[in-house]
Amino acid sequence: MTRKPPDGQGNRWSDLDRPPLNADSLRRALVRPGSMFTSLDVLDEVGSTNTELVERVRAGDAGAGAVLVAEEQTAGRGRLERSWTAPPRSGLFFSMALEPVAPVERWGWLPLLTGVATATALARAAGLDTSLKWPNDLLADVDGSERKIGGILAERAGERAVVVGIGLNVSLRADELPAPGAGSLALAGAQGTDRDPLLRAVLRSLEEWYGRWNGADGDPGASGVQEAYAAGCATLGRSVRAELPGGGDVTGEAVAVDGDGRLVLATSAGMQRPIGAGDIVHLRGADD
Repeated sequence: MTRKPPDGQGNRWSDLDRPPLNADSLRRALVRPGSMFTSLDVLDEVGSTNTELVERVRAGDAGAGAVLVAEEQTAGRGRLERSWTAPPRSGLFFSMALEPVAPVERWGWLPLLTGVATATALARAAGLDTSLKWPNDLLADVDGSERKIGGILAERAGERAVVVGIGLNVSLRADELPAPGAGSLALAGAQGTDRDPLLRAVLRSLEEWYGRWNGADGDPGASGVQEAYAAGCATLGRSVRAELPGGGDVTGEAVAVDGDGRLVLATSAGMQRPIGAGDIVHLRGADD
């Protein structure tokens, strides 16, 4: 369900520093013969692009390669249903429908490769050095502090379908940040915050990395995804505490991301403990 922005001054759609996305231009650039993208829709407002696209896929109204973008999310969410809020047109909020040929047991790599693709795109298109916090956050330096600028969420949408969503803070100002640990491309010193080229760059990078991974039957080593993720993962080499459902936790040094996409912790007991993304509630620094 779309909603036309109201006319006039002084409303939430009148910020001239945040122009709307050009849906026609994006479709011409991305939905083309030979591309993995089959459709691209831009909504003025939606609760959550992931929720909407999952519903469309399950209803047969969208298939593999469909992209759904929102100028504003009123019920944006991340992993474990955590909320994601931002002013209209201040970020990139979008989801993609995928039907991997890779075995289902390797689908846990989808949010990780999406992180690699997004970080690669931001380096190329915005000149911004970002890092990845396992399992699904994008980080950037803001005034000497490591801040979260984006997040990734993957959800099953059927037996062979999965929807991957990305939320990326682009032009948020300091007084608009939803939490002390949040940041934005603008605050991190990105060379450009024009959302159209940024979105094209991220989607094209995703097409490249997803194509490698899917073409390698989901093998993270053969596709190069595992090596690229480890190279850009800020979590590795740090002492962290994985908070588990029910109140327990595991503390250790993050030493690797294994072939299943799990974070491997070297504990003080001399054991290596793999932790899956679905096994934790929070991952924090050991001293936090």
